[in-house]
Amino acid sequence: MNQERVKELLQEALQENESLYLIDLQFLAENKIKVIVDGDSGVPLSECIRISRNIEHNLDREEEDFSLEVTTPDIAQPLTVKRQYKKNINRILKVKTATEEFEGTLTEVTENTITLFWKAREPKPIGKGKHTVEKTKTLAYQDIKEAKVKIIF
Repeated sequence: MNQERVKELLQEALQENESLYLIDLQFLAENKIKVIVDGDSGVPLSECIRISRNIEHNLDREEEDFSLEVTTPDIAQPLTVKRQYKKNINRILKVKTATEEFEGTLTEVTENTITLFWKAREPKPIGKGKHTVEKTKTLAYQDIKEAKVKIIF
């Protein structure tokens, strides 16, 4: 399997729609190619088909037989690319660092950090009972071990 040729064809297909970006490209056993793409505002099925055809129609099955799968990321999978964070602003994320876990609404995404917001019940500083406090946490990408979008039904 000419992996460089597949990568070139994939890049050509992605350049036709600048809102799309590559999440993962895998060359698996038995010449199976798996492409995972995402988009700033989602990926229509027609775009997966277009990308698949761009790759498939430019490779010769006579030379080498292969299977090709073009898909979008599974919602249960962690975010892996910075652009995925931008598309998930105002959604609830579960974020793990080496020492802590946070769950909050993603409110801001910068070049190097993300910011989460949540409300928590904490003991009152004076007296009995609890009160609600608003919290924010800014995390650097390099400190994030795993970040997943919380699925709410």
